[in-house]
Amino acid sequence: MKLAIKTCTLDMPYTDMLDFCAAQGISCLEIGTGNWSAAPHIDLEGVLSSETARTRWRDEQRRRGLELCALNCSGNPLAYERDRDVTEKTFRLASLLGVKKIVMMSGLPAGCPGDRTPVWITTSWPPETQDILDYQWNEVAVPAWREMVRMAGDCGVEQIALENHGMQLVYNPETLLRLREAVGPMVGMNLDPSHLFWMGGDPIEAARVLGRAGALYHVHGKDSRRERGLWGPNGLLDTKPIGAFRQRSWNYVAVGAGHGLQWWQEFFSAVRMAGYDGVVSLEMEDLTLPMLEGHLASLRTLKEALVL
Repeated sequence: MKLAIKTCTLDMPYTDMLDFCAAQGISCLEIGTGNWSAAPHIDLEGVLSSETARTRWRDEQRRRGLELCALNCSGNPLAYERDRDVTEKTFRLASLLGVKKIVMMSGLPAGCPGDRTPVWITTSWPPETQDILDYQWNEVAVPAWREMVRMAGDCGVEQIALENHGMQLVYNPETLLRLREAVGPMVGMNLDPSHLFWMGGDPIEAARVLGRAGALYHVHGKDSRRERGLWGPNGLLDTKPIGAFRQRSWNYVAVGAGHGLQWWQEFFSAVRMAGYDGVVSLEMEDLTLPMLEGHLASLRTLKEALVL
């Protein structure tokens, strides 16, 4: 497997980011194009409309021996037209760049016709939850995703890797496989362990399920930690802002600060056994560390666990 960085969290100019990646022995880049990413390392409209701009942008990567493994347009294309627009433009850009994999999220619809607020159902009761889910899946998500898969295919995209994130219709292997059955095998999972940890799941078991289905398309190297003394009394459903890390029942942390080296070695072993030999893309969101220190600490763990 190869090591990549989802570059959005590297708070530095484009060429400085590329220099950092090259110096750290990173071989691949996952570039955010917009939506929930500020897209600090690409001007989506500019590179989409200008061949010269695209060539210059890619040449900076090639000069340093870096490969563009995926474009990331995570947002909510099932609820917001602006997010759907960025998603479609990202598909078009992938066609122009020859990129075959898009990383994104499934999106989340509103709960009924006429509503504009996305609703994440996490329980089976009261009974109206089932009506909401039926509407979200059958009237909104499946038709919309059939169209997005068609558009992506027309642009030469071969894989759409959906992240198992909360507040999304697809948030675990089970929901991913439900959507995949409805819209086809272009859709697979971007397995991000950090989210399954706080949902109470097991990323190693998830990797095996996805591997058997041929649906493991991308892996994020990202960690989270249940905070002792906070999650026990109240559980892991926590609506406090991410920045309130001292009060939260769980937090995103540098890779290795939530689960140690042995866990990551076992995880990557299981991922290989599941048939995955693609990239592991670091996503660093530990707010307790300075930006560079968090990336360097995470890279040390990932490199050792991957035996790079």
